[in-house]
Amino acid sequence: MSISGLPAYRQSYLRIAAAVAILVGAFVGNGMTEAHAQEVLRLPIATDFDSFDPDNAFEMDGLAAINNVYEGLVEYVPGSAEIRGLLAKDWTISEDGLTYTFNLVEGATFHDGTPFNAEAVVTAFTRRRDSDLILSYFLWNLKAIEATGENTVVLTLGMPQPSLLDSLASPWGPKVISPTALAEHAGEDNATSWLDTNAVGTGPFTLASFDRGQGYSFERFADYHGEPAFFDTIELPLIPEVSQQVLNLQAEETDAVPANYPWAQLAALPPGLEITSAPSTSLIIGFVKPESPLNEPEIRTAFLTAINPAGWVADAYGAYGHAAKSLYPTIMLDPATPLTFPSDEAAAKATVAAKGPITLTIGISTEEANSLGRVGDLMVAELAAIGIDATITILPSGAAFGLAENPNGPDFYMGKLTPDALHPENQASIFFTEKAPINFYGRALPEADALVAEAGTLTDIAARNALYEEASRLYVENGLFIPLVEVDDVVVHPEGLVDLGLRAAYAPGNIDYGSVRWAD
Repeated sequence: MSISGLPAYRQSYLRIAAAVAILVGAFVGNGMTEAHAQEVLRLPIATDFDSFDPDNAFEMDGLAAINNVYEGLVEYVPGSAEIRGLLAKDWTISEDGLTYTFNLVEGATFHDGTPFNAEAVVTAFTRRRDSDLILSYFLWNLKAIEATGENTVVLTLGMPQPSLLDSLASPWGPKVISPTALAEHAGEDNATSWLDTNAVGTGPFTLASFDRGQGYSFERFADYHGEPAFFDTIELPLIPEVSQQVLNLQAEETDAVPANYPWAQLAALPPGLEITSAPSTSLIIGFVKPESPLNEPEIRTAFLTAINPAGWVADAYGAYGHAAKSLYPTIMLDPATPLTFPSDEAAAKATVAAKGPITLTIGISTEEANSLGRVGDLMVAELAAIGIDATITILPSGAAFGLAENPNGPDFYMGKLTPDALHPENQASIFFTEKAPINFYGRALPEADALVAEAGTLTDIAARNALYEEASRLYVENGLFIPLVEVDDVVVHPEGLVDLGLRAAYAPGNIDYGSVRWAD
């Protein structure tokens, strides 16, 4: 094992671990595999857990924690939209698209010793579907859940849903909870109170401590059915300020800044630190207010000319930001005809001069003020160059969800958004269609919505993507939504930390505890 490139305190840990492995080997000879290093990995989180219940919490920073304690039937392969089995070995889909048969792994156990089997899946999926829980919508189309054998589960849908496997692979998708724990702690609320701060899954880590407002710890599960994790312990100290996370990393008190490391500092990291980056679904999108001056096509064209991301994305995100190609993240859908912004600045200036004084407000939520403030400032400067007077307004927490009823809302609300799965249906039905929950202004374009509805029934990926792409073009050309920038998942950490397992469907910064390790 070569450790010369690691920080000194890491070298000490690994030397001790290596010495222990040698001593153990001397006693047990060749009958034992090489010992894993006995390590603690410390990953700060910026926001606290609302709940650890995998059915009742839309966590972001702690998403990896939930997904390393609990497992679903399938998961996304890191760095791609490919789906592979997790608690399911394989599966088949009926010709009519209504029946999914999953063959489950054998020999897995829950952290409380309960055997994993098909009935456990039925119990967990029934709880997710039939309870009034935040994430119950994932199984909206599930009409029947049946264990047809010890290790076989059949899901029957009410209508064909080609996006089902993506919903099951989502980090917020249905997980399998110990049926013993659900029964013992059911209480009067189907175990939701108990599961807020306790957990019993089948994952590679167990929840060891839950100290809300302070931090959390996780221990490697010795009887895990898959590949053993490298680290024995994962600690999640709660450190809300990124500046403090940076200081702690530099002082070797933590092992990463998982997200939002200052972009301007990424090009010149202190010695001993490095970057792991991966594609993400984080896409900065602008939502246009119905009564805004931007609804006049000529003014909108001038606006788009000025805010063309090609002019400022490098200043905002360096090498880790990319001008959006459509309303869908590229890892989800790479369009045949990428979006282009108008570029005639002289024409834009002439339009503004002819239309008289134009003032606009650009809204950003208080939660995203740090990450999007620089973007807003750059856009304001570009707009000023063509004569538009734009100002940034910071919306209070949660106010974006009331914009449809707010006549004084910003002309252009900007958010960095992440869908809950990698199927284009998840993007469109969450953000763009008329009744989408995060269509902030409630804008409607029936002809585009119809294309989305048709695409959602197709299994031919090329055909479905063509329809989603056309819907995106219509939404943009009609001035409802404007895609701006895709932002990579960027983690800063000590040199030698590898296999972070970043997945595009996760919120940025969620490192896979089961795969991350120190390089040999």
